[in-house]
Amino acid sequence: MTIELRVPAVGESITEVQIGDWLKKVGDRVKAGEALAMIETDKVTVELPAPADGVLTHIAVEKGAMSTVGAVIGTLEAAAAQPKLAEGAAQTPSPAAVVPPTASAAAAPAHVMPSAARVAAESGLDPRALEGTGPGRRVLKEDVLAALSNRPQRSSSEPPRAAPRPSAGPVAPKRESGPVAGDTPAGPGSREERSVPMTPLRRRVAERLVQAQSEAALLTTFNEVDMSEVIELRTRYKEAFEKRHGVRLGFMSFFVKAVVEALNEVPQVNAEIRGDQIVTRSYCDIGVAIGGGKGLVVPILRNAETMSCAEIEKKIGEYAARAKNNQLTLEELQGGTFSISNGGVYGSMLSTPIVNPPQSGILGLHAIQDRPVARDGQVVIRPMMYVALTYDHRLVDGREAVTFLRRVKDFVESPARMLLEV
Repeated sequence: MTIELRVPAVGESITEVQIGDWLKKVGDRVKAGEALAMIETDKVTVELPAPADGVLTHIAVEKGAMSTVGAVIGTLEAAAAQPKLAEGAAQTPSPAAVVPPTASAAAAPAHVMPSAARVAAESGLDPRALEGTGPGRRVLKEDVLAALSNRPQRSSSEPPRAAPRPSAGPVAPKRESGPVAGDTPAGPGSREERSVPMTPLRRRVAERLVQAQSEAALLTTFNEVDMSEVIELRTRYKEAFEKRHGVRLGFMSFFVKAVVEALNEVPQVNAEIRGDQIVTRSYCDIGVAIGGGKGLVVPILRNAETMSCAEIEKKIGEYAARAKNNQLTLEELQGGTFSISNGGVYGSMLSTPIVNPPQSGILGLHAIQDRPVARDGQVVIRPMMYVALTYDHRLVDGREAVTFLRRVKDFVESPARMLLEV
């Protein structure tokens, strides 16, 4: 029986998707529930599972092409149920059911990517013994190369391995060794150009950034924060914190708590414009920008006003780990009333973040640097950080924006104020 493979529904408002990697080739046998392909949207990447045991017979939409929810992108021939044999009867498969194994099928199990299988076959390494780091724990080419770099070198007296005997049947064209487009960067002086489809995530980011610039009246105000108190507090309690909560104490939890306090004092920054209405909130859903496997994502800390520092650090750590493997869900990326972007982890000294509409503000954090500052008539060296607040001037006036950023500065410079609520 032929089964049509259709693009699954991946979100209420998502109608268009991009086909990512096909994890199976035409002719491959699959089991029910086994991933056939990756479906990429503007927010998440999901797997297309096999609906039944069978053989992949057709791929209608290739990698990188766009498709729509419900569209047919391939077909699967379901395996027929094996009839019961009389007791003692020989279980001899019919000639049609016998499929001669090929070298590529033996070298590329379901969880090994083709490029990884090729490198492993050339090196005599079994990729199935490796722990994959790709989506769904698939073995990538980088995993094979890492294993080869750690493998002890063979002694010169050891005879070389015999080349594998080619299997019967059609032989694929031999691929010359050397750099392959997309695998390694071109050498010096090369004028090679590559064209790849823009991912749904990147297209969505581009649309939102243009929307923010064209629809909102964006303005940025700056300040600087003395990180001495936070650093001293973190140094004093980081071991006890990690021992009790099982997570490292970072700087982000202090800024999330400071933002929550500042939003309570300046609620306009936590509001949004809907048509000709201003919508205010009694809750703080803080988006934290994280670099993921497909690009920048902003998962949400729901009701951050109720979270402790330990809960914030645990949630951010969980989001960061899952973002690298493109495992964040659509629900975790939707919504948000305010965002924080930390360009300091990449070394940024000063920048102007862009508001994520329909939000009205975003806080940009930057690198901590020792700088000379004046304290009590003396020039001293302090660990300083520039902070930036970009806000929608249609809703937030300059006074509110400056007040908000000043309150964030006050709370971070004196973290005890958040505990004492003063």
